[in-house]
Amino acid sequence: MERTIFEQMGGTYHKHGEFLFPNLAVNTFLYVGIWGERRRQYLREHQKAIYTGLLLSGKLNNHIAEINRQAEGIFFQLVKQLAEQEGITEQFKAQNQIEWIRKMNNIRNWVEEIIYNELIYV
Repeated sequence: MERTIFEQMGGTYHKHGEFLFPNLAVNTFLYVGIWGERRRQYLREHQKAIYTGLLLSGKLNNHIAEINRQAEGIFFQLVKQLAEQEGITEQFKAQNQIEWIRKMNNIRNWVEEIIYNELIYV
């Protein structure tokens, strides 16, 4: 049995006059966060084909929400691990707040670069 062109396209359609229009559903709101927004911006500006494909398939919000979830997990885990590795403790913070801030900012910046290179800009 041969399938019609509409069955091959997938999804459901409604007829309006002589034309068939896809039945589109509005996705529920997903929290995408700062990392998700950065990924969305990167795709929109530098990977237009991927962005358009995800948008038209309805998978864009799920994709960027997942990227945000992964990035947040990596961020907090790596910052904690690197701070412990560098000996940056609460006691150090109490003794020298300015140096603690400098070291923590360096670690945060380093981890942000890792996330950009491993999750956002791929």
